[in-house]
Amino acid sequence: MADNTCSRDFVSIGMFIIDEFSFADVDGNPTGRQMEQQIGGGGTYATIGARMWLPPSRVGMIIDRGHDFPAHIQQALDAFGQDIWLYRDDPSRDTTRALNAYRGEHRGFEYLSPRLRITPRYLANTKLSRPRILHFICSPSRAAAIMSEVKEDDKWHPITVYEPIPDRCVPEELPALQKVLPDISILSPNAEEALSLLSMSKEPTKELIEEACGRLLDIGVGSEGSGSVVIRSGPMGACVGSRGSPFTWIDAFWDSKDSPEKIVDVTGAGNSFLGGLSAGLILCQGNVREATLYATVSASYIIEQAGLPSLTQAAAEATELWNGDSPNRRLHALQDRLASKDTK
Repeated sequence: MADNTCSRDFVSIGMFIIDEFSFADVDGNPTGRQMEQQIGGGGTYATIGARMWLPPSRVGMIIDRGHDFPAHIQQALDAFGQDIWLYRDDPSRDTTRALNAYRGEHRGFEYLSPRLRITPRYLANTKLSRPRILHFICSPSRAAAIMSEVKEDDKWHPITVYEPIPDRCVPEELPALQKVLPDISILSPNAEEALSLLSMSKEPTKELIEEACGRLLDIGVGSEGSGSVVIRSGPMGACVGSRGSPFTWIDAFWDSKDSPEKIVDVTGAGNSFLGGLSAGLILCQGNVREATLYATVSASYIIEQAGLPSLTQAAAEATELWNGDSPNRRLHALQDRLASKDTK
C-alpha cells in the first residue's frame, strides 16, 4: 500500500461533465423523448463508486464550475457529501458540457464546451493532496505525463488505478502503454479495449480475455511486475490477474437473464467499478481479488437507472442506502454466491 499518511484514500483526476441528451430513431428523426441534464464524467462516476464505501472526507475530486452551473446539479452533488468536491470557480467560462446523441441504440458523444484537464499538480497544497489511491482515465501517452508529475513529489507514492480511454485502446498505443505500465498498480480496460490494444480482433470470450490479461501482465504491470490487471467484461463479470496467481473471475452482480429489469443504463458503470475497486483496496488491505467484489457492487448501483443512484439514510440506524439498498448487504450476497460456486 501507499506509504504516506493523508486524509484522502481516493482521488480521481477524471473529469466532471454536465451531460445533455438528444434522441432520434435509426433514421435520424427526433423521437420526442427528452431527458433533463445529468451529472456526468468518468471522474464523477469513479468518485461515487468509491463514496459508496467510504465517507466524504476520504474521497475527492476537482470540479470546474463555470458561470452556468445549474442549481439542481449543485444540490445533487451536495447530497453525496459536500466535503468530497474541490471546486474551481471561473465565472468567465462555461461549465464543461457534452451531448449524448442517441440514434436508435447507438450513442454518439461530443463536447459542447472546452474541456479542462486535471493533473496531479492541481492537487498540491489542497485538501486532496497526496491521496493513497490516484485514479485517472486517459491515453497511455497522457498517463505517462501524469506519472511524471506524480514523481515530482518524492513524498507521494500512490497506488495508481489506470483506466485507458476507449478511443485510444488501439494497437498504435501499445508501445506507449508498455512504457508507462511499470508505474501502474492496477490496469483496467474493458474486454473490447484489451483485445483491441493487443490486435486480438475477435468477440470476447473468457478464454480470450484470460489470454489478453496474461499478455498484459507479461509486459510488466507495476514495479517489478507486482501490479494487477482487471479486465471488466460486462455480463461475464471481471477477470482478475496478477503474476504468479491463477486468473479469477468475479460474477457481475446483476444477470441480464435473471434480473433484466435491473439493467437500465450501463453508462458510467466501468468508472464506478474502479472507484469501488479502489475503496476495496483500502478496506481489504490491498487484496485485489476481494477489492473486485466491492467494485462489482458499486457498478451494480450505476446500471439500475440513467444517471447516478440515490443516497438516503436508514431511518432507524446510521446506515447509508443506495437506491434503497445497503452496499454491505450486496457485498455479502455476492460473497455467498461466489462461495456456493467454490470460486477461488
